[in-house]
Amino acid sequence: MDKLSSLAKFKNSCPFLGHTKTSTLRSLCTSASPRYPSLSRLTERATQCPVMGPALQVRSNQMVAGYASLAGTAEFKQIHEHKGVFPVPTGTNIDKCPHASKAIAAARMADDLARVAKDKKAEPAHAAAAPSTSKAAAAGCPFHAAANAKQSTQTSGFDYEKFYVSELDKKHQDASYRYFNNINRMASKFPIAHTGDPRDEVEVWCANDYLGMGNNPVVLETMHRTLNTYGHGAGGTRNIAGNTGMHLALEEELADLHRKPAALVFSSCYVANDATLTTLGSKLPGCVYFSDSMNHASMIQGMRHSGTKRVIWKHNDLQDLESKLAQYPKETPKIIAFESVYSMCGSIGPISEICDLAKKYGALTFLDEVHAVGLYGPRGAGVAEHLDWEAQKRAGQSPDPIKNSVMDRVDIITGTLGKAYGAIGGYIAGSADFVDMIRSYAAGFIFTTSLPPANVAGARASIAYQKEYLGDRQLMQINVRDLKSRFEALDIPVVPGPSHIVPVLIGDAALARLASDTLLSKYNVYVQAINYPTVARGEERLRFTVTPGHTVDQIARLAHAVDQTFTELGIKRTSMWKVEGGRAGVGMPNAEPVQPIWSDEHLGLLDDSAPDVLRDGQERVVDARAVNITRGKFSDLLGPVEPTIRVMQMTTAPNLTSIPTEALQTPTRMTVTA
Repeated sequence: MDKLSSLAKFKNSCPFLGHTKTSTLRSLCTSASPRYPSLSRLTERATQCPVMGPALQVRSNQMVAGYASLAGTAEFKQIHEHKGVFPVPTGTNIDKCPHASKAIAAARMADDLARVAKDKKAEPAHAAAAPSTSKAAAAGCPFHAAANAKQSTQTSGFDYEKFYVSELDKKHQDASYRYFNNINRMASKFPIAHTGDPRDEVEVWCANDYLGMGNNPVVLETMHRTLNTYGHGAGGTRNIAGNTGMHLALEEELADLHRKPAALVFSSCYVANDATLTTLGSKLPGCVYFSDSMNHASMIQGMRHSGTKRVIWKHNDLQDLESKLAQYPKETPKIIAFESVYSMCGSIGPISEICDLAKKYGALTFLDEVHAVGLYGPRGAGVAEHLDWEAQKRAGQSPDPIKNSVMDRVDIITGTLGKAYGAIGGYIAGSADFVDMIRSYAAGFIFTTSLPPANVAGARASIAYQKEYLGDRQLMQINVRDLKSRFEALDIPVVPGPSHIVPVLIGDAALARLASDTLLSKYNVYVQAINYPTVARGEERLRFTVTPGHTVDQIARLAHAVDQTFTELGIKRTSMWKVEGGRAGVGMPNAEPVQPIWSDEHLGLLDDSAPDVLRDGQERVVDARAVNITRGKFSDLLGPVEPTIRVMQMTTAPNLTSIPTEALQTPTRMTVTA
């Protein structure tokens, strides 16, 4: 009912369509109403129009009646019998009959339109009567009201609503307006999600739950046990009733992970970065920040809030960093702020070399490992751990620092619980006195309610499990290699990088959004477009994230879908960017191949210890040893575990199965949807 091509001819007659941008209409057309799943958001709004509202009701009833009038005819019965859906199409074979499936869709829409009408009648009537019927109708219509908004604005004072509209219009004009798709990841079908309509399922290719730990059975079990023991909320700030044993244990787990003396948990890593950098910069006398040009917004905001000087150095350019450090006396307090994995381009910071410069010029190092914790290193502590793989592996689960290792040389590490660990929250790790100072002064920590105990317990269970099980990290990186090689073979322009990030260059904001919409509507592939200001103008992209839960069949289908979308929309491929001299690292002249940070040895490809890739219908491994160790860490607060673990089977329908503890002596598997 609301195809863009059909709407265009009504722009002159409908005030709403006339003043609404095509990009906004596209978003309204392609996203389902949260209240009425069979309707798009545009159709839901149209029901409020005195012209379109009744017309929608009439047309919908006509469609239902039309399908119903044909359903019982002999001709249709013969077709059903011939196609194997005799005597009538049912829930198991209805997809074979386009007539029946469309009839049901029309009936659902009619039901939702009837619900809209019923809900409207239930609303209280307006107290004031309109001077005429036509004027009353127009006044009650949001489309006409929007067109005549200028007439109802204040005659004096600042026009706030006009200001809001003007600011939003700027975002639409430069195609940087952000669209928020209704995507609901399903624990029983990871990495499948449904849209606003629970019957509309898509594959998720841009989530930051990199390892699928958001539905790991021991994580869910631990959260359920904690919820039953301690309830939902934390009850207050960390200083007022919100400092639980779960919070303290999580901080000990994080300090152990990074082999640091102490750690501190925040509500998010954005808050952790902002609060920590604000506090450090404002307290250190004459402090100067040295910030990588591609640092995350949370770090930039924290440095700005500190009120201290900020010197920006070129991304990963050690020579530029040193030239700027050399301009200040060694005794001047300095902090070098940078990241390990830069999430929009996939590059990795030269951590060891930056530590060398910090020592030479008397600076502290502040390393953001947000897109690396859980994903790199023998225990998942991040890139700093990964760089000393053998030494870190030999140290096992010892909390003691490895002297002169890269991770030991980094002064401050920040990370998130909301990405690879599938939870929520952020943290810092460092010396005991440093952590205590931030705890005592950082407003972002002091004046906010602490995370709920169940979330904290889930995060700790996820960290504990990943410290013991390497297979998820290995399989994820194997899948990343697979997708990158398929894209390369199809001339798809992947921004080169050694990490797990797979950024595909589009080079135009509107085209990036259109590519995202096309993949979703035509191929049931959800990947979000990344535009300015997250990336520079002209470097817009699609950012794919691959998980160990994606099968090789899903990866193959994705590569085909992207290839078809590039052809359909005429998006530039690598060879085309090369002719133009390259952009964002794609097609650059004389470019050297970028080697992945995960070597064949790390992945277990040299000794045949690598995990098996998954095919559609196969099951994900849940490591029994890691499960049992993780369970044991909660026995002091939650008591002994029941003799079974409730595992979410990843089938085409939710199926909770109890698996005896003794059966966990060998890897347990979770079925992956086909």
